[in-house]
Amino acid sequence: MAVRHCSGRRLRAASCRPALALALFAALYGCDDGRPAATASDPAPAAQQDVCGGAATAIASLPRRSGAGIAEFGRVTVEGVVSAVYLDGLGGFFLQSADGEDDGDERTPEGVFVEARGTALRPKSGERLRVSGKWSRSDDRAAATWALRDVERIEACGSGSAPRLELTRPPEDWSRLSGMYVHVPGPVVLSGNESLLRFGELTIAFGDQRLYAATEVARPGPQARRAENENRQRSLVVDDGRDGEYPRSLWQLPVPVSAQAPYRVGSQLRGLEGVIDHRLGRWRLQLARPIVAVEQAPRPAAPARAEDGLRIASFNVLNFFNGDGSGGGFPTDRGAASRELQQRQRNKLVAAMRQLDADVLALMEIENDGYDSGSAILELADALAPPPRGKESVWRAVQPAGLDRLGADVISVGLLYRADRVEPVGAAYTLDSGPFDSDSRMPLAQAFRPLSGEGRPFLVVVNHFKSKGGCADANEANVDKGDGQACYNAVRRDSAERLAQWLASDPAGIGAGAALILGDLNAYRREDPVRVLTGQGYRDVLAGQAPEDAPPPHSYVYQGQAGLLDHALAGSDLAARVLGAGVWAINADELPEFAYDGDSRSGRRLYAAEPWRSSDHDPVWVDIQP
Repeated sequence: MAVRHCSGRRLRAASCRPALALALFAALYGCDDGRPAATASDPAPAAQQDVCGGAATAIASLPRRSGAGIAEFGRVTVEGVVSAVYLDGLGGFFLQSADGEDDGDERTPEGVFVEARGTALRPKSGERLRVSGKWSRSDDRAAATWALRDVERIEACGSGSAPRLELTRPPEDWSRLSGMYVHVPGPVVLSGNESLLRFGELTIAFGDQRLYAATEVARPGPQARRAENENRQRSLVVDDGRDGEYPRSLWQLPVPVSAQAPYRVGSQLRGLEGVIDHRLGRWRLQLARPIVAVEQAPRPAAPARAEDGLRIASFNVLNFFNGDGSGGGFPTDRGAASRELQQRQRNKLVAAMRQLDADVLALMEIENDGYDSGSAILELADALAPPPRGKESVWRAVQPAGLDRLGADVISVGLLYRADRVEPVGAAYTLDSGPFDSDSRMPLAQAFRPLSGEGRPFLVVVNHFKSKGGCADANEANVDKGDGQACYNAVRRDSAERLAQWLASDPAGIGAGAALILGDLNAYRREDPVRVLTGQGYRDVLAGQAPEDAPPPHSYVYQGQAGLLDHALAGSDLAARVLGAGVWAINADELPEFAYDGDSRSGRRLYAAEPWRSSDHDPVWVDIQP
């Protein structure tokens, strides 16, 4: 790389000889991005290319066609002002058209990323540079999609200034701001935090609400696709301008992560500035300065019980395994890698369950290792209320008649109940045919009678339908149809239909309308499985519980989008007895590193034997008249 100076600071380089360009030749391809076609200026004569202020390719004229794979335009010379430098992270810097030198067209971006990894080049913001290199699109998802690469000459041309755009709302097309320096005054909503400690990333949403999964708010198909497009348009990944995992410092945060500043989803951010960049398949704001302020979303108190009511709750226990049941047998197929971590996991679960104060607990993702004294479910029961010596815990586990395990999977659903508040009515029932044989976990149904009040029986049915993962193994009926429901929707719909048919037969003999369907259906509210069950007369008891101006309830956050995977659907008779219902938001909005094993991943001491991030799903509760 040759480095020369015309005026101002002389820039250093690792070598004065031109760097060898990679011999990559591929035709430009990909679909048009909707803007009028643009072509770069004809190359300037060699004598003019070395002169600051001489003929150069206008940054706005560089083609940036959408698509995938390598595409090369050719060698160009551009001139502009350095807007932000990320040599130690992204391996380059951004160059932007100087004040008064843009093309006046809001549809064309005025910035470029210049790759300079591995050189001694150390430009500073505000320096005017003239750069010659190859304009190309990379097939490396971690790299900038379009960038100036294989740079062979840089001229220092003094200093200058570039516009700083004010963003109070998202643009119609983020590509129009590619490579440009922007300021986001806010407030904007923190919609995703799962990558903050690992990659230094946050997902923000413009407007006054977080992002919701498309099929949480819209019907599958065209409506869901429109909702997904709206999510993409009003969201942005806020990045720290570095690569690598678990950085030691989070320079971009106004205050460090702690229990007092947990950076929960729903928090509001103000004062963000940096450069718009596209890599890893998302539009990003590569921060140039720390975030000015964060209004932390509060951690919610445990929901108060309805007076004289009886509480039923569901809780995903995040693969709670207990080894061999005697302190050994770690690591296990899923769950904690050691006894110490397993006890930390148990302590968080117990803290949350005790505060939830349920009379019946429907569990998902419990180890499927039976119901004897060494089983995971009985360890959890004993931890909830340690029994007096030689006596049984007040918490009891439901065991289906004639079965030592519930299906062949390593995890299953389960039921715990307080023997001092309710009693079982008859046997427990399950369903092992059709999709419950190998895909969805076998459901577990048990009728209970309250020991107070009128003592009217009710049926609790805990479920865990087939997940949306593992799409590569899906057969033709279960592949992702592109309607927003992901793969294995046919299995989940079949599971819902068979569950409804089974419950309509009143297996417990207490009346088909007395059932409460709980658990992780792995389907958002507008998807087929939920609509199958509500179409059979089951009432979504979580709907309408929050104030009209409150956002809809959610139990899970995935890639910055919230939704309800954990449902509470009541039969007609039981629905009339509901006193209240809700989601206790202790998990999905929290940083993953608050979990029982978060310290081992992040190196930060965030663990506490408290409810926060005791699982990745939020618990659901329903209070009914006894």
